Amino acid sequence: MLLADLFQETSLALTSNKVRSSLTVLGIVIGIASVIAMISIGQGAQKTIESNIQALGSNLLVVTPGSTQGSVRSVVSSGRGSATTLTEADAEAITALELAKSVAPELSGRHQIIARGTNTNTSVIGTTVDYQSVRKINMAEGSFLSDQNNKARTKVAVLGPTTRDDLFGEGASVIGQKIRINKIDFTIIGVTESRGGTGFFNQDDVIFIPLSTAQQFISGSDYVSNIDVEANDQTSMTALQQQITVLLLARHQIKDAAQADFTVVNQADIASAASETTQTFTLLLGAIGGISLLVGGIGIMNMMLTTVTERTREIGLRKAIGAKPREIRIQFLTEAVMLTFLGGLIGTLIGWLASMAIGRFGSLTTDVSLNSILLAFGVSAAIGIIFGYYPASRASRLNPIEALRYE
Repeated sequence: MLLADLFQETSLALTSNKVRSSLTVLGIVIGIASVIAMISIGQGAQKTIESNIQALGSNLLVVTPGSTQGSVRSVVSSGRGSATTLTEADAEAITALELAKSVAPELSGRHQIIARGTNTNTSVIGTTVDYQSVRKINMAEGSFLSDQNNKARTKVAVLGPTTRDDLFGEGASVIGQKIRINKIDFTIIGVTESRGGTGFFNQDDVIFIPLSTAQQFISGSDYVSNIDVEANDQTSMTALQQQITVLLLARHQIKDAAQADFTVVNQADIASAASETTQTFTLLLGAIGGISLLVGGIGIMNMMLTTVTERTREIGLRKAIGAKPREIRIQFLTEAVMLTFLGGLIGTLIGWLASMAIGRFGSLTTDVSLNSILLAFGVSAAIGIIFGYYPASRASRLNPIEALRYE
């Protein structure tokens, strides 16, 4: 059978019952569109999380309080980040390490902020001038905290753009304005550039004040919440992580590393863990969409089995005049693949448009990749072959004499 004849026969067979063919294609369309849309949501979430982690700073290590050692030589968990085991002196000791490029201790907490009769609850971070370098912060207007601010314990503040908009209105000029934190007035000296992020990762909804000021007027103690350390380069991060661990164990007089009252977190480890989580999330979403494809494949098998039954006499006639079983099998298999190809083409377009619409009008970030489109097409082709093979094989095995007698 010539390729042109095969294509013509396939087209005639599918268009002879347009409604049934259209409904069968619709099942594949829904499945393919679902897979592409779901995977695009998962990949968009992965890129968003990775970009937010990278925006925290490059070559970053974060030292956080871990657990505190009790009086009976037992380790009492106090929740990572909530213990008061790190001090500014620890940060100064880390600064002396050769592999450490910049070190910035910080004292963070959430507080109610009041300005001009409005208020908001946001993160207040007490830190030093090196925080700007470690966390790669750029200023939209004004200046960041200085060494002099920390030495003099001045009551100044740098606002993130979201905090500024919440307190003073979008895009307002706030340099020199006053805000009140913990019943204490602070003068605004700068506003940072927007860095993006939402929810837990929102780096724009924050206020920076001098560390010394935060310790004296906000917390009333000399501990710090964590210590941010920027390594000289990517290759030295692991070595620096080990050096910090050894240094702090010695400073805190802890011999057993298992009882350390701090944790040194590598940014690369955070990114890797987040990537693995979002990949699992993407696979789950893809699997949910794949269920629709499976249902569509069953629909194709059902239609093809019905078609074989309806065209039994035609099959018998073809075999009687010399058609080989292989040619009959190829013809029906081609019809099944053609259905899935059309469904895959339309489904890909709809899935891409749906992903774009979700990204533009919804609150989710989406990312349609070539791999997801190729995967969807590959799966649809496989479904056409898998679910179309049995009906095609059944048609090829029909006895021509029995088929011609079929009513």
